[in-house]
Amino acid sequence: MNTVNPAGYEGRYVQGFQFYLKHSEEHKAILEYVDKVLPGEFTRIGEGKSKMDVLGVGSGGGELDAHILSILQSKLPATPLTADIVEPSIQLTDNFKALVKKTPSLQKIPFSWHTMTCGEYEKQVKDKREIKRFDFIHMIQMLYYVDDYPGTIKFFHNLLKENSKLLIVHEAAGSGWETLWKTHRKELCTKSISDYLSAGDIKVHLEWLGLKYDEHLIPNTLDITDCFTNGDEMGELLLDFMTDQDHFHQSLTPDLRASILDLLRNRCSTEKEGRILFDCSLSCLLVYS
Repeated sequence: MNTVNPAGYEGRYVQGFQFYLKHSEEHKAILEYVDKVLPGEFTRIGEGKSKMDVLGVGSGGGELDAHILSILQSKLPATPLTADIVEPSIQLTDNFKALVKKTPSLQKIPFSWHTMTCGEYEKQVKDKREIKRFDFIHMIQMLYYVDDYPGTIKFFHNLLKENSKLLIVHEAAGSGWETLWKTHRKELCTKSISDYLSAGDIKVHLEWLGLKYDEHLIPNTLDITDCFTNGDEMGELLLDFMTDQDHFHQSLTPDLRASILDLLRNRCSTEKEGRILFDCSLSCLLVYS
């Protein structure tokens, strides 16, 4: 399975990603879902088990992982936990390790760090004779970076123990992201993302694989008003991240820039009190083992 060059996970891209997370409140929206749904799931998954093994795929700086692990600790305080983390960015993995160092409850959990793409992790697992299986696996906003979507889902689903769950969080079907990236697939899918899929496409793969799942929609918006102010530094950084360009205004032709800005304003967003709010809704797919 091919994956992107890890260089795509460093520098300006990571800077843009962190800026996006802060301003879209995406993590907050996911945490609200997690707080509502996962406590009950963890109680069911943990029933009769002597330990719980968790795998985070594309965990970034670990903020969501830390929260998920804390829920697990609070629901199953007597059950030992392990956490395996697959994340290709050295910068983000270091951020996660720093978070563990300053969080006493996380220090009780043995972590295994795999600073590699999920394709490299898959190869490593297949090369070993002994396969570690997991009670809960989460893949939050990471399936864009693989080429073989059904193969990747099938591989990680096969790592689940009995009575376990795989959580996939992805951009919702019909969101601004899908409109932007599917309209301009040819021009934008040239760097870290070789194709674009939404949660609607992932559901097609899950059904093709014969996997049972529950879906929960998380509405969310991002204020992109600054993207329409020429020379605005934060607007430029946001456009770079949203279109996966190093410098949006320098990298793209005037016609393509105009087309993307028009699309963002008129087909991907709503206007409220003079602000332009991009639809960045998410879909959470909870897949049964």
